[in-house]
Amino acid sequence: MKNSKLQQTIIVNGVLFLVVLFWMIPTIGLFVSSFRERLAISTTGWWSIFPHKAWVLVEEVDPKAEGLDATAPMEFRGITATFEEMREGVETSDGLRIQWVGNRRLGRIEIQEEIWTVNWDFTLDNYRQVLQGKDFEYRHPDGTIEVIPGDDFSGALYNSLAVTVPSTVIPILIAAFAAYGFAWMKFPGRRWLFILIVALLVVPLQIALVPILRDFSVLGINGTYLAIWLAHTGFGLPLATYLLYNYISSLPRETLESAFIDGASHFTVFTQLILPLSVPALASFAIFQFLWVWNDYLVALIFLGGDPTYQVVTQRLAGIIGSRGQDWHLLTSGAFISMLLPLTVFFSLQRYFVRGLLAGSVKG
Repeated sequence: MKNSKLQQTIIVNGVLFLVVLFWMIPTIGLFVSSFRERLAISTTGWWSIFPHKAWVLVEEVDPKAEGLDATAPMEFRGITATFEEMREGVETSDGLRIQWVGNRRLGRIEIQEEIWTVNWDFTLDNYRQVLQGKDFEYRHPDGTIEVIPGDDFSGALYNSLAVTVPSTVIPILIAAFAAYGFAWMKFPGRRWLFILIVALLVVPLQIALVPILRDFSVLGINGTYLAIWLAHTGFGLPLATYLLYNYISSLPRETLESAFIDGASHFTVFTQLILPLSVPALASFAIFQFLWVWNDYLVALIFLGGDPTYQVVTQRLAGIIGSRGQDWHLLTSGAFISMLLPLTVFFSLQRYFVRGLLAGSVKG
């Protein structure tokens, strides 16, 4: 019996480990690529950091010195091949590969050997270029030097924090007050009002953007932080109210009744009892709201506009993709920087996550 349980535990843990490993492969690849050099990331995959077989140059030969004519089949080092075949690479009997590099007139012949190798050419220049915004000189394999302008990502990080933190705290506070009122206070229309709030969960975000944008334009707050704070607060309140209501309504009634008997007001009960006891639910919603606002692009683009001084992380990344579509070394480092803070928030609050999601599901 013990052996059977042990086998089941090993199988379950093994399957979970494989699922987590496969799920993390893109993140691992992004992390590794963010430290690789520009040439390496554009020519080889990130998995080349592991031992693998690759062709390396051991000798270069001038075709003219060997009297080779690229317009006809060429005999070289015991093989006979056309120009097209040499461009693809021809292997010899001794394990070497002969490859023509360049065009017919100015090309060269490379003799390559397949060996075990790893690509560990890591650098911090990608992060310096993204964070500091300084110009960098990049030397190409042919010796030419290219000056690459930097991308100051720090301003976008500050803007994202200025948007995300208030957009997470404000709806949590409002929803906590509302959830307490629906759970423990009796007033006319409470049931129908709660149903109306829950029904707002099915309203698509895209439908509400244009009407809200018009209202903000009339009020003169469009393009400011206040506009996006109010937008995210409105979009997040229905879920927050529903989630916190389930948790607060499941709290022990005896504890609250004792507080009321001692003369405590609703505000005192809310601040001294409800909020401390509701930390798991508050933390679980904070994770949802923080991740959603931090990764949001559409709402930020609509209500903040394209002003570079107000660009958030997602807008800055989109700008890098538009202007630096081939500079994957900058895109990977910028994307990984944008992941650090959400990951920190999630792992710091994850112990409350499951308890908050299961709030109100079991009573008694």
